[in-house]
Amino acid sequence: MRALGLKSKSTILVVGCGAIGGIYAAHLARVTDVVGVDTNVAHVDAINRDGLKVFGRTTVVARFPAYDDAVSLPAGPIDAVLILVKSQATAAAFSAISPRLSGRSIVVTLQNGMGNVETLASLCDWDLAHGVSTEAGRYAEPGVIEHLIHGEESWLGPARGSLASIAWLGQLMNEAGFPTRVVADPRGAIWSKFLFNCVMNPIGAILLGENRARYEVPQVAELIDAMFAEGVRVAEAQGIALQFDPTAIVKKIRAGELPLTKHAGSMAVDVAAGRETELDAMTGYLVRKARALDIPVPVTETVYRLAKGVEFAARLRQGS
Repeated sequence: MRALGLKSKSTILVVGCGAIGGIYAAHLARVTDVVGVDTNVAHVDAINRDGLKVFGRTTVVARFPAYDDAVSLPAGPIDAVLILVKSQATAAAFSAISPRLSGRSIVVTLQNGMGNVETLASLCDWDLAHGVSTEAGRYAEPGVIEHLIHGEESWLGPARGSLASIAWLGQLMNEAGFPTRVVADPRGAIWSKFLFNCVMNPIGAILLGENRARYEVPQVAELIDAMFAEGVRVAEAQGIALQFDPTAIVKKIRAGELPLTKHAGSMAVDVAAGRETELDAMTGYLVRKARALDIPVPVTETVYRLAKGVEFAARLRQGS
């Protein structure tokens, strides 16, 4: 395993090379050995043929071996497994790749939804790290990822194991171009990003992926602010001090400090394609946690119910 300050390469297995996974795989491949796994066969073929191309906020063309099924993975030691699939695929994805790993890897989740740490902890006894990425992107076409937001800072910390055991990984993230803090308890940062996703993703899906509607309709702005307020109360009730303002990007776009993009969130993209979304691992999780804490979140519950209906209707239209 790579030790802090040493130049020897580690091997990182990136599970899920879509929007965020692709951004991480491409940048990490510039400083260490990367292996990718993704179920999108056309995407994997393009990566193996032409490399993974990232454009937008950063521009990278990275070459690394990619596989469209875990059975094809060469067996061998992996220093860290970076899980970046949708939350509903976590158990199946990790169960598929774990028999191909030898030794003991650090398992890392930077996923948007909640519940992934618990799922991974139930499937292995390896050291487990959780954190949050402030990157944003979209899958453009096979072998191509658009980098929409290059975050100022990300956080990483142990969910099981010691802080020292993941220090090398934080250094590697920094070398790859992702400013990363390694901290004992990253929940404040995780919940800050989580609340952003809980609010903005379902709103984007309900509004048919039209990002202007999230910012130019006063009634929608009021709805967004009310949801954020409810989410902050749920975090505070758990003793979690938010690391940063979850509304920061929203405020900057409203003030004209950041440009408005066409991207209304991954959930809107999934709904448009008739795919299952991460709604239950995001807004649904927040609703369940609020109920367990006996905290009323009526606005969030209403948006969650509407988004469930929108997702169902979209899948019917696509014949799913």
